[in-house]
Amino acid sequence: MKAIAAFPNQREIKLIDVPEPRLETPAQVKLRMLEVGVCGTDKEICRFDYGTPPAGSEFLVLGHESVGEVAEAGNDAGGLKPGDLVIPTVRRPCPHGHCLACRQGRQDFCYTGDFTERGIKERHGYMTEFVVDESKYMVPVPKELREIAVLVEPLTIAEKALIQVWNVQQRLPWTCEFVPGKGQGHCHKAVVLGAGPVGLLGAMALSANGFETYVYSRSAGESRAPLVESFGAHYVPAETHSVEDLARVVGNIDLVYEAVGASQLAFDMLRTLGPNAVFVFTGVPGRKGPVSVDTDLLMRNLVLKNQILFGTVNAGREAFEAAIKDLTTFQKRWPAAVNSLITGYFPMDGYADLLKGRAGGIKNVLQIG
Repeated sequence: MKAIAAFPNQREIKLIDVPEPRLETPAQVKLRMLEVGVCGTDKEICRFDYGTPPAGSEFLVLGHESVGEVAEAGNDAGGLKPGDLVIPTVRRPCPHGHCLACRQGRQDFCYTGDFTERGIKERHGYMTEFVVDESKYMVPVPKELREIAVLVEPLTIAEKALIQVWNVQQRLPWTCEFVPGKGQGHCHKAVVLGAGPVGLLGAMALSANGFETYVYSRSAGESRAPLVESFGAHYVPAETHSVEDLARVVGNIDLVYEAVGASQLAFDMLRTLGPNAVFVFTGVPGRKGPVSVDTDLLMRNLVLKNQILFGTVNAGREAFEAAIKDLTTFQKRWPAAVNSLITGYFPMDGYADLLKGRAGGIKNVLQIG
């Protein structure tokens, strides 16, 4: 079967032939991969910034944002059967008995760092025709979501962040009074930094949860203001508005969801955070020169305004299930908006344009099956 792989030692990306996998245990399923989304992580691996092949392999099969169809299921595959549509999760637990997170199935909070990740770290990914894996790592998705199911994995970033926000903010009076027809965040204002796929999906999730949502971003050629406004959020262009201007437009900022990976912007934004507010980091900036940060002001605000900031990456099953639920909501409320997030579809032999940065748009998808 065909697979798209990175060869770190040769610094090459190739379309290769690999053996088709077979079921080895009753708890496994064999997936026919349908689509794989391409994100910045894939492109960074293809620049050989990181990405580790499995032990004994000279290559790493790429891809982690995926949707597949069960082609074959073992006798103990958790009720999965041929024809079921599933989203495979990405991270697999470390082998250490003392890692509380991995032993409880929460490898997204692994303590040791010795986890593996499909398509990223020491485990082959999903840019191939068939995959075999344990059924417990498969999350069923309704067939009604088939056209946008590939967006589940990037949306899990926002879903995990929101789960943590609601948990963390129980430390203080923060829950909005129940109002029929309004989401649980209706009394709060949120700012999303970045209008890429992670930022836009995060903005949709915040809007769906009732937050008055503002997206702050530089327009990459074409303004994304109409798209943002189509799902009830507000777009504030960074070209014409400083961070201070943004704060004046928004008013009191209760939540910032950072999805751009620009540390200077993030810490400038942190200065404007309101009382009892939370700041979520999801971006991973590249190593550049030092940035200027007013640490005294930030520390004073954190203490005197009861603020909190945290980082989040990867996601557990709970976030995948929340993403599927919210995608269903997006499809009902904003079908044109959510479908427009997928910019283009590419065949497997079009991998070069996808992975080497020449394809533009929001979210590009590799079609496999």
